[in-house]
Amino acid sequence: MDEMYMSLALEEAYKAFSTYEVPVGAVIVHDSKVISRGYNKRETLKDPTAHAEIIAIKEASKYLGGWRLIGCTMYVTLEPCSMCAGAIINSRIERLVIGAKDPKRGCCGSVINLLDNPNFNHKVEVEFGILKDKCSNILTEFFKQIRCK
Repeated sequence: MDEMYMSLALEEAYKAFSTYEVPVGAVIVHDSKVISRGYNKRETLKDPTAHAEIIAIKEASKYLGGWRLIGCTMYVTLEPCSMCAGAIINSRIERLVIGAKDPKRGCCGSVINLLDNPNFNHKVEVEFGILKDKCSNILTEFFKQIRCK
């Protein structure tokens, strides 16, 4: 099931790619149902908080009618930054499945691990590497195209 849901997150990343946004996509699943989707829209919306994860969290909160996303799993193609990791903790997402690591900004184990900090009252189960190559390749292709322009 993880690969199926990550494939849906990759579909979101391709939407970002098609609009010249950094291709990151996210989906949130509750009771085996996709309840929200998101992809990067920072350039489109001129909003530094318009990350795939934030968009998906906002949509999931509307769907569930509250800010606590208990029982939810987020699938995201790239390791979340500090802002998104904080939002994941604050929204009480239970499980996070990550495609590719982000060695420059990743805050779920690469640069720092906010999700495993014993000082926070909520712990998130994290799994890396689902469709890792596909998640990495879309980013590589995107930045290759940007450099050529």
